[in-house]
Amino acid sequence: MSTTSTTSPTGTGPVSPADPESAQPALLYSEEEEALRAAVRDLLTDHCDAARVISRTESDTPHDLSLWKALADGMGLAGLLVPEDRGGQGATHREAAVVLEELGRAVAPVPYLTSAVVATAALLACAGGGEVLASLASARRIGALAVPLHTAPGAPFPAARAADGVLHGELAGVADAAAADVLLVPADDGGLYAVEADAAGVTVARQTSLDLTRPLARVVLDGAPGQRVGDAGPAVRRALSTGAGLLASEQLGLAEWSLTETVRYLKDRRQFNRPVGGFQALKHRLAQLWLEVVSLRAAARNAAAALSAGAAAADEAAAGDDADAAVAVAVAQAYAGQVAVHAAEEALQLHGGIGMTWEHPVHLYLKRAKADSIAYGTAGAHREALAELVDLRAP
Repeated sequence: MSTTSTTSPTGTGPVSPADPESAQPALLYSEEEEALRAAVRDLLTDHCDAARVISRTESDTPHDLSLWKALADGMGLAGLLVPEDRGGQGATHREAAVVLEELGRAVAPVPYLTSAVVATAALLACAGGGEVLASLASARRIGALAVPLHTAPGAPFPAARAADGVLHGELAGVADAAAADVLLVPADDGGLYAVEADAAGVTVARQTSLDLTRPLARVVLDGAPGQRVGDAGPAVRRALSTGAGLLASEQLGLAEWSLTETVRYLKDRRQFNRPVGGFQALKHRLAQLWLEVVSLRAAARNAAAALSAGAAAADEAAAGDDADAAVAVAVAQAYAGQVAVHAAEEALQLHGGIGMTWEHPVHLYLKRAKADSIAYGTAGAHREALAELVDLRAP
């Protein structure tokens, strides 16, 4: 799935490099992206309904690995961000963002963000680890970056101790580590190491987490062997920035589902012999939420487009676009968390009593929204980063 051609700002076709508007990001969805969305949504409709997700959260196996196989292997989505010459699909962050929108709409319990985006981005920033990257792109293995989920791009992160060729230490709050086959572990010698999850000296223990569809785990390393694949600093920064930027698309999908389902419910639910949605106070609340979701879509699409442009510039050894991507990511994450949480809260409240039940899926969306609001940095952390990037620091 090669989508490296540049589209026009209207999303209607390719643009000429000489076109002065070609420097502007094309935020509308292309036909290929809409086709990808339709395919992913159809699969999720058939294999990821709310009842299945809820039942999995009550089991010892919250990850739906059969769904992951269908998405990652059957549809080839695990390797979207990986160039074709390195075993991937050669697509861009825009396509990955579309996939994450649909996964957010379904709160799908699959490690797409953590493996196909974050772990993959870390390996793409490394000189080594080609075999590991190819295995993630082909969905033969699942990867996880062994950094706490709340870590913001550019923030300090814990590292394991490297001694005598093995790793020691404890890393908590690692998302989807329980489903991972390979862990990417930063070490105090500055290296990033690929560690097999079933190797001797590796223990992965599940932790209590609010979002049961993206469980956290504690990784304990006691003399675990690892293969150095690159430098931890740039790899982790790139991974967290990519994760934060594309997380906004997942939050967008979550918010859109919350708004759509709430509008549908209020049209059907009747009180005083009229649809509940006909009351003006509720119309105002929904209109405000719609404006927030539309604004979030613009921010999320801009982040995905900026990450795509930055990756292309890096391939061409051009500088200057990384700053644009950093600003776009910070803007998106400074806004996305509050909108997703607000949308899920409104959905829960406006669904009335049924929204408070375990059987209704709205609680899954609220928990995911709350967890996402601190994943890869809080809104406050991203606002501080944005102030630094645009030189508007607080007095």
